Amino acid sequence: MTSSSNSWLLAALLLLPLVGAAVVTGLRKNDRVAKLTALGFSLAEFALAIGAWIAYVPDGARIQQHFSFDWIPAFGVHISFGVDGIALVMIAVIGLLVPLVIGAGWAEKLPEGRTAGGFFALILLEQALTVGVFAATDVFLFYVLFEIMLIPMYFLIGSYGGARRQYAAVKFFLYSFLGGLIMLASVIALYVMSADELGGQGTFDWATLVQTVSDAPLSTQVWLFLGFFIAFAIKAPLVPLHTWLPDATAEAPIGVAVLLVGILDKVGTFGFLRYLLPLFPAASEALTPLVLVLAVAGVIYGSLLAVGQSDMKRFVAYVSIAHFGFIALGIFAFSSQAMTGSVTYMVNHSIATGMLILVIGMVIARGGSSRIADYGGMAKLTPLLAGTLLIAGLASLSLPGTSSFISEFLVLVGSYPNAPVYTIIATVGMVFAALYVLWLYQRIMQGPLRGAALVGVTGGGASPSAPQRDGAAGGGVAVATEPETKKILDLTSREKWVLAPLVLLIVGLGLYPKPVLATVQPSVDATMCAAGQTDPVQSAERQLQCP
Repeated sequence: MTSSSNSWLLAALLLLPLVGAAVVTGLRKNDRVAKLTALGFSLAEFALAIGAWIAYVPDGARIQQHFSFDWIPAFGVHISFGVDGIALVMIAVIGLLVPLVIGAGWAEKLPEGRTAGGFFALILLEQALTVGVFAATDVFLFYVLFEIMLIPMYFLIGSYGGARRQYAAVKFFLYSFLGGLIMLASVIALYVMSADELGGQGTFDWATLVQTVSDAPLSTQVWLFLGFFIAFAIKAPLVPLHTWLPDATAEAPIGVAVLLVGILDKVGTFGFLRYLLPLFPAASEALTPLVLVLAVAGVIYGSLLAVGQSDMKRFVAYVSIAHFGFIALGIFAFSSQAMTGSVTYMVNHSIATGMLILVIGMVIARGGSSRIADYGGMAKLTPLLAGTLLIAGLASLSLPGTSSFISEFLVLVGSYPNAPVYTIIATVGMVFAALYVLWLYQRIMQGPLRGAALVGVTGGGASPSAPQRDGAAGGGVAVATEPETKKILDLTSREKWVLAPLVLLIVGLGLYPKPVLATVQPSVDATMCAAGQTDPVQSAERQLQCP
């Protein structure tokens, strides 16, 4: 076994949620104890993630906190983990979101026959596998974890989701699994190529592969690139491989939707950075026009489809598709500014969109419906809830002063020199997405009381999940048949504790983004150098220097 200093931190980050999942599974007969135990493990994991960040040296070795031992020696396969700045910030985001998801799902009503212990055990298992995907430095191990992490998410959607949960879970699994099988062909080809280069003994070690196969002929690189790219484009997702995301997001429980859109989808864009650019530099450059077309198509398509959605969760899914296209644009603009912007966009999208989904879940919990037309005027009843929805919405549209602004600014400034037309088109699409977020807020929170909000106030004979209407299709005003007996409550203490860290991060990183930028910048520079790229515009203060 080989290891570096502070490797115990990463080992603990991988093992702690696995232990937590096993412990919580054994507490399925006591929901409260299971919830408290899951929360305790998730908070400990977050503390470890902060410790790993503090121990990380941005200007040090590319891969840090590394440890490795043999798994299948005959084929050069290792259990090998380590982090660079890009992986580290995503692991920290996972550590942040999981305890908030557990807190948000504290009072969630689960389907009959399902227990809180089973639900939160699957969340902790998903956390462990996702941390492993971001930290894996053996390509075969990455593939294995890439596929296995589908299993707990499949059960989280299929066992705990909405009315069409089985359909959504199967669609999610098949899309991602088939993409992974295509990637497997490229993984095997990398092993064969490395064996030719290394005198008969192949390897799956990422660093060694970067040195040995990155100078392969362009035709070979293109085929290998496409094998990885399809899997990552499904996961990201990029249009036209995106159709699983709206269904999965709409049917998943709120906390699961946060992990799905905020974390799992980032595996795709992370894969672009970690695997495509360093391993296949010539193919990455040659196929850049194709990727940019798909990225910009996703921005426009996601923005336009968002406005036609009647379901709040599907709306967020389509807006996120536009954001993922924007992230891909920054990565394949081949500029350190744009690439840094994309990485920080991955972080800030997880924070802002995670908060947006959590607040939408709180709205749905009060009104009993996810249909936008079933709401109106809720700000009159829940001003704090309205305020948090507005903050999440403004962060999603990258208002200056919020954390997403610097990310979007860097992508635009960095992308324009190499891809001016694509950048302009993407900017127009992002403006549309911003308008639609404001439209969502206005429909739910502004105007007269209507639909589910009015039912909550009257407490009448209409069911919150199916409010009575005055005959007009598409969200007419509910009929109040009994005197007022209850009111919609504003944010509870638990909900305030869940949302407060996200609000602080949105504002704090909006005013002072240096901690994230300083962590990811050296890794971005190393990725640019491995891809054989130079910055289109350099200054005396900021120059890309490759060994």
